[in-house]
Amino acid sequence: MSEVFRSGFACLLGRPNTGKSTLTNALVGTKVAITSDRPQTTRHAIRGIVSRPDAQLVLVDTPGFHRPRTLLGERLNDLVKATVAEVDIVVMCVPATDKVGPGDRFIADQLRDIAGRTTAIAVVTKCDIATKDAVGARLLEVAELGDWAEIVPVSAADGFQVDLLADLLVARLPEGRPLYPDDELTDSPESVMVAELVREAALSGVRDELPHSIAVVVEEMVHGESRVDIHAIMYVERDSQKGIVIGTGGERLKTVGTVARRQIEALLGAKVYLDLRVKVAKDWQRDPKQLHKLGF
Repeated sequence: MSEVFRSGFACLLGRPNTGKSTLTNALVGTKVAITSDRPQTTRHAIRGIVSRPDAQLVLVDTPGFHRPRTLLGERLNDLVKATVAEVDIVVMCVPATDKVGPGDRFIADQLRDIAGRTTAIAVVTKCDIATKDAVGARLLEVAELGDWAEIVPVSAADGFQVDLLADLLVARLPEGRPLYPDDELTDSPESVMVAELVREAALSGVRDELPHSIAVVVEEMVHGESRVDIHAIMYVERDSQKGIVIGTGGERLKTVGTVARRQIEALLGAKVYLDLRVKVAKDWQRDPKQLHKLGF
């Protein structure tokens, strides 16, 4: 084993729904970022920590980089830009299932602004659900997008080349001491993780109806001797959306609460009482005051 210890940050970048969060979880070895087939699932820079005998790699899963249509979208893009400026490695994710398009080129153009200052690696994701021909075509298309230190096809779902990607990232980190304790998997506050798990459960329930309109705030979180009591509010933008989230007779909200509670119990390692309510914050994605209140 090398006596050199390396530590640093790698930022996962890509347009929405390219598998960044799933890849982050696969590299860390546990769930630290929520996943969904809905675009714009990630809304915070979630850090996942990979501790090895020779290195500590801190992965920063960012929101999908896109052409914004709302103030929320602009702020999420600003978050991505700020994150990219501070990391050692940028990992651009492109799914094998989709041809390289304008969104990918838009991100590659943005990355050229930091060329020479940050190592850039391209990853072709979702190789488990693409044909070999599609994977090959994507690799050639991605090669034309930029000047990459590496281009790596992976599948987070079945682990294909995930360990290889980790080795390639570690090899490009600067020498340094560990940045976090060995047993820490993320530096995200519990309340943020809980809110994200509630939102993930809600997103799976509403499908195409309102993927971007849900925000979750944990109002109170009390650790007792036998359980954790959590009071959270789901915010939507309109009364009609509130009805969709609650469902007929409250059935959809009940399902969201059940699914979220199981995930939260797994996260916290304790029994959980989850009080979940739904409120309307009119057009919150475009309202600076509402965005501030909701933590954006």
